[in-house]
Amino acid sequence: MRLHRGSAPGSLDSRLSLEISLSDAPAAVAYPADGFALFPDRSVVALRVNGELKDLATVVAETDVVEPVTADSPDGLSILRHSTAHVLAQAVQRIRPHANLGIGPPINDGFYYDFGIDEPFTPEDLKAIKKEMERIARENQRFVRRVVTADEARAELAHEPFKLELIDLAGGPGSGTHAAEGASAEIGAGELTIYDNVTRDGEVAWKDLCRGPHVAGTRLIGNGWDLTRVAGAYWRGSEKNPQLQRIYGTAWPTKDELRAYQQRLEEAAKRDHRKLGKELDLFSFPEEIGSGLSVWHPKGGIVRGEMEQHARKRHVEGGYTYVYTPHISKEDLFLTSNHLVTYRDGMYPPIRMDEEVDAEGNVTKQGQDYYLKPMNCPMHILIFKERARSYRDLPMRLAENGTVYRNELSGALHGLTRVRGFTQDDSHLFVTPEQLEGEVARVLDFVLSMLRDFGLSDFELELSMRDDEKSKWIGSDQFWEDSTNALRNVALASGLKLTEVPGEAAFYGPKIDLKTRDAIGRTWQLSTVQVDPNLPERFGLEYTGSDGERHRPIMIHRALFGSIERFFAILLEHYAGAFPVWLSPVQVMGIPVAEQFGDYLQEIVDRLRVEGVRAEVDHSDDRMQKKIRTHTTSKVPIQLIAGEQDRAAGTVSFRFRDGSQTNGIPVDDAIARIHAAIATKALVNSADDLA
Repeated sequence: MRLHRGSAPGSLDSRLSLEISLSDAPAAVAYPADGFALFPDRSVVALRVNGELKDLATVVAETDVVEPVTADSPDGLSILRHSTAHVLAQAVQRIRPHANLGIGPPINDGFYYDFGIDEPFTPEDLKAIKKEMERIARENQRFVRRVVTADEARAELAHEPFKLELIDLAGGPGSGTHAAEGASAEIGAGELTIYDNVTRDGEVAWKDLCRGPHVAGTRLIGNGWDLTRVAGAYWRGSEKNPQLQRIYGTAWPTKDELRAYQQRLEEAAKRDHRKLGKELDLFSFPEEIGSGLSVWHPKGGIVRGEMEQHARKRHVEGGYTYVYTPHISKEDLFLTSNHLVTYRDGMYPPIRMDEEVDAEGNVTKQGQDYYLKPMNCPMHILIFKERARSYRDLPMRLAENGTVYRNELSGALHGLTRVRGFTQDDSHLFVTPEQLEGEVARVLDFVLSMLRDFGLSDFELELSMRDDEKSKWIGSDQFWEDSTNALRNVALASGLKLTEVPGEAAFYGPKIDLKTRDAIGRTWQLSTVQVDPNLPERFGLEYTGSDGERHRPIMIHRALFGSIERFFAILLEHYAGAFPVWLSPVQVMGIPVAEQFGDYLQEIVDRLRVEGVRAEVDHSDDRMQKKIRTHTTSKVPIQLIAGEQDRAAGTVSFRFRDGSQTNGIPVDDAIARIHAAIATKALVNSADDLA
């Protein structure tokens, strides 16, 4: 047997795993052996055997390649959380025996489990469930895996209607992630398995349909877990199905890590963009307009305008051309693009146009269905197709801040991060196959440079590739190999951490997703670079090559921010509303020590305004200290304070968000410092930031 110490499968580090000698394994291990014998360290919660995650009870041969999976690794955390979800479900059914089990997967930072129940869970129920979970953990029931046939699974889970539905989907085209969110934790293309929770005396205390793996026993979930909230969720994500009760929780290897996570949640709550948007008067969602449809207030509009103007300037400098397209289109366009086949549920219902009827109500002219656009790409394709193209025209880089509309379920809406109408900073690039790698490299450099302009700096990449299940993918093996290698080469050359994810590509091509970490350590997916030969094929796009022959271009979809609304929300939370000076709605606020010094400050502010600075003077009747508190709370980065001494000397004093102050700055010097802070996109929170 070969033992490896490595990181998560698919990551760049995992391909560089260090093989260790047999002398590092426990002494006197007889093969075949299980994980308990190979790795007695209690931090090991599972195995990776020949690349596949397995329970510690798995028996391996000497020829197998085996890696330990520790609780603090990404895979180990997912296993710990999945096992905690099982303990939650068992506790619920102890308290409410008639509760039907839905799906209970691990998710980012935690887990959830869906239940079909007659009465919603109450806060008192959650307390009782937590107590029961603690009892189950103390019982240290073993997680025991069993392979079952579909008929056996149906017989054992006959009282669980949602599980029966999953069993019917297992192994077919609707299996795994295609069946429902989180369903891949329970079913997939392989064999069906049930996990028994077995007591010390060998009795099966509880069971669940599950693919696993799990920790060895319930005691190993430890005390680093908690239940966080209850929400409603439709079965398999469809509002046509029953609504279930979803209990969310979190789980960590230790109590200290749980407390640290809870502290991060408290900080995240303070930074919630919905809360800050209201407090800072940036945006709102009027009920009269409808759910998921935002309006931008003057201050929010200033920030958004700065974002868009800066992005436009950078795009034009980068060789992009801006285009404009309508918000609706005839259905033919989305039939050709296949969106009405693959994405119909995410589109708004059709608008019937141009139909004519006579006085009796008889249709004398058939109408045409129009749709609000869910994507900008089909319209950009029509711009390319409008005239003959040559290889000399390529690469063609089209950009648009295009508003699109998605028919999101009301339960999925979340502030600006999940809305029904939003603006994509969309770009579509048309390239020759030979230009693909170079253009992707150029795109990635551009994306990273742009995001750094907004103060983000911690990035990693994810390369989504096809897997070996060829029926899921279209296109030649050569295309997939060439395009995947092109994206991989670009990602590796960037020097950023790269994770490769087989099976997560779009059905027509690989993609790179860029993720960033914010000020409190949360990871956000932002930009996507998607290779697409499919739409050029569907629309019959061509260009004349240098050989005089007709060729098919490759299309690159590139969203830098993802959507302007979502990126704004991310920045708002990243900065906790205290934007860099260049993005701040009000950059400078003048505060006179007394009313008679208002005119002096107004002259300075008028000069700043002429020079493009967003500056104001607070001439209200409030006392100076109240004005300072008001504008500090409003996150104004620079306050100019002036009294008799400043007026006599031609100076001002700076006051900053953290309460620090710099006094007696000559007016010309003060104005120069303000302009420098804007030009350098500085984050100014203290006197040291504007020295």
